Amino acid sequence: MSLLKPFSKLPELNSANILLVENEEEFQQTLADAMVEKKAFIVNVRLAKSLPLPVKNAESRPRIDLVVFIINMTSELSFQSAEASLKHLDTGYFLGKVCFMITNARNASVPPEHLDAVRKLASSLHCPLLCAEDQTPEGVTNAAERLLTILKVAAGLVPMATALYLSNLTRYTMPSDTEQQTLD
Repeated sequence: MSLLKPFSKLPELNSANILLVENEEEFQQTLADAMVEKKAFIVNVRLAKSLPLPVKNAESRPRIDLVVFIINMTSELSFQSAEASLKHLDTGYFLGKVCFMITNARNASVPPEHLDAVRKLASSLHCPLLCAEDQTPEGVTNAAERLLTILKVAAGLVPMATALYLSNLTRYTMPSDTEQQTLD
């Protein structure tokens, strides 16, 4: 199994490819369907439970413009799978081509430590952290629209904008310990 590299293939004209990685595959398919419906450009959605991707079809696989790790906050296994999959991405992806999307963050059974762990992971990798409501059609549509906006930039379909620039604007940052003490 090899690393997934962002610039190993040439981009296709007026199209973008997104890889949705979710261990439990609950939200993945409905989000993919919503993204394909709401398109102003060609959107190819690839689904995976985890990384690495199989080597056997690496030649026919298009260039992946954005990797989205979907983490279900009610499942510790979901977070562990996303964390383990990060090792199989080339460092070039962390220049604005990776984001995290969490679901079920409002669930009362989610311990605050799980949310803090995801926040720290997104902050340490300088990646955006998006929250999504997966229980309603409106929530799925909103999540799809936000991902499509990021995908357009990551694929180079927006003039004068780069994925790294957008990532700097939308990345999740954790307050330092000294800043946290002054806020308390």
